[in-house]
Amino acid sequence: MYVESTGIQVIETIEELQKTLNRNERKDTTVGFVPTMGFLHEGHLSLVSHAKEQNDIVVMSIFVNPAQFGPGEDFESYPRDREKDLRLASEAGVDIVFIPSVEEMYPADGGIRILPGRQADELCGASRPGHFDGVLKVVLKLFNIVDPDRSYFGMKDAQQLAIIETFVRDFNLRTAIVRVPIVREEDGLAKSSRNVNLTAIERSEAPAIYQALQSGVEMFADGANPEAVERQVAEGIIANSSGKIDYVKILAYPELGPVTDDTEEIILACAVKFSSTRLIDNIIMSTKDGTPCSE
Repeated sequence: MYVESTGIQVIETIEELQKTLNRNERKDTTVGFVPTMGFLHEGHLSLVSHAKEQNDIVVMSIFVNPAQFGPGEDFESYPRDREKDLRLASEAGVDIVFIPSVEEMYPADGGIRILPGRQADELCGASRPGHFDGVLKVVLKLFNIVDPDRSYFGMKDAQQLAIIETFVRDFNLRTAIVRVPIVREEDGLAKSSRNVNLTAIERSEAPAIYQALQSGVEMFADGANPEAVERQVAEGIIANSSGKIDYVKILAYPELGPVTDDTEEIILACAVKFSSTRLIDNIIMSTKDGTPCSE
């Protein structure tokens, strides 16, 4: 453990963090946890803001998790900036930053696997086999290490959020999952660490994704069927950007199954591939009054 010049406490080992956050010694002190892969932006800082409002101590992890990257994906090139991350975390009011090495998190492999259910077969999971296995692996380890009262996840990664909520519920993990709305640029593009990989032209085109989703939500609220909405959204993205559609889909949320008469919330989600990066976005909407839930 050491303290940065900014005053933030930095811990790099599991043993030290568990000693620091020992639940038996917390008494009435609550811990809010913000897991990240670093390269912080306003979306991450929004998670911190919510955590600070609801807890006495805010812990952030910064760990680029190799277990959730598939062959040919961008693990090595994933953006990293430790010095900037620590400065932003300190300014946002984070108390402890946990920055373990890959060797610290994964010192050995005993072959035990955590397999997500059918939720992982939709959306991003359909084209990224094994991705959510790696997400649940690191999330479970981090929950066990930090033992937080509340954990904060952004709604931009809505499939990840749905799977983690289900995991926590079904396996009686004692942290509460708090949903935090998407943070967007002024032109509507969802904040993402990967946005820096867009070319200038792609960056100017990227807001078309959110614009198309908005038009799709309006269509659905007016009674259009899911297939027509998906087609219209895809056509809007193709017409206004050079991105290639990975998927555009409407599903019940958080079940990520077909929309039925009993569905209370739906997600309209998409993934779009540009030259060197893949962007995801979504809008979650109540089927009762058409109110967006992820904004």
